[in-house]
Amino acid sequence: MRRLRLLLLPFSILYGAIVFVRNWMFDNGWLKSTSYDVPVICVGNLSVGGTGKSPMIEYLIRLTKANYNVATLSRGYKRKTSGFLVANAETTAADIGDEPLQFYSKFGDEIIVSVEAQRTVGIEKLQLLSNKPDIILLDDAFQHRKVTAGFNIVLTPYNDLYVNDFMLPAGNLREPKSGAKRANVIVVTKCPTIVAKSEMLQITDQLKPNAQQHVFFTTIAYSETVQNETAQLPLFSLKDEPFVLVTGIANPKPLLEYVNDLGLLYTHLKYPDHHDFSESELNTITQKAGNQKIVTTEKDFMRLQGRLDNLYYLPIEVAFLADEDVFQEQVMQFIDVSI
Repeated sequence: MRRLRLLLLPFSILYGAIVFVRNWMFDNGWLKSTSYDVPVICVGNLSVGGTGKSPMIEYLIRLTKANYNVATLSRGYKRKTSGFLVANAETTAADIGDEPLQFYSKFGDEIIVSVEAQRTVGIEKLQLLSNKPDIILLDDAFQHRKVTAGFNIVLTPYNDLYVNDFMLPAGNLREPKSGAKRANVIVVTKCPTIVAKSEMLQITDQLKPNAQQHVFFTTIAYSETVQNETAQLPLFSLKDEPFVLVTGIANPKPLLEYVNDLGLLYTHLKYPDHHDFSESELNTITQKAGNQKIVTTEKDFMRLQGRLDNLYYLPIEVAFLADEDVFQEQVMQFIDVSI
């Protein structure tokens, strides 16, 4: 498959040139980009999907919500609505998308969860709310150059660094590697739980950060339980109980490696990222499961809850391997200076 994609390199060169010119026009003021008085933190990437943006947004929410009124602003990918919406207790994944619903399900009215495809419009609408936010977290908006975020966090997976990739369609990059220079920090995500200092230095050299950029390393911290709206079970209780594992995410490999390392017995049903499950697919999952439990990711649970019986999800969080205090200090210093 990779060799076939390499045949598309001429198209990648053309696409890369177009994006490079677009970025140059924003950088030099030929295209308008708006800055805001409210602190805006953008979490994004250079590649398509699967870098861990949602767990990083949740990390930032936990870091800031005690002291500030926090809003998240997402596009609301694959939602069946349009325009600006703020989540409430009646909101569904069809209304705002699975990832924003995940934020609301986890934090509720402690934060403002909003969606709007045009981020400039979304920020303006948020500032008109009676409980307008002190901070806005932009989810997956690094390429949305019409907004000048005050602090940019670029994510890149440990096993798929952007420096080793090509532009679309031959590779998975949405913009040239040089775009990473706009970031304040670069975070290498989905690392093994132990990475030697020497390897961190080697990866940092590969990424070639500028003098102002710090490179951080994180891993996925999986919960010790699976849960749903009413129940919570120790993950280890599935040790001798086969289950069906359903994934509709860009890169299920780290999850599969984790459950394999635990020695769990499962049947994996893989679907595309943000998949909209049909009734026939739900019937297939139900038939495969029989009396077995069905385990899925937290994001997929947002789309599957109430549609499958015996359904559980496995929560995850970001865990820093080093220098977490430095990361937190940089974020909080940006906020404090900006407010």
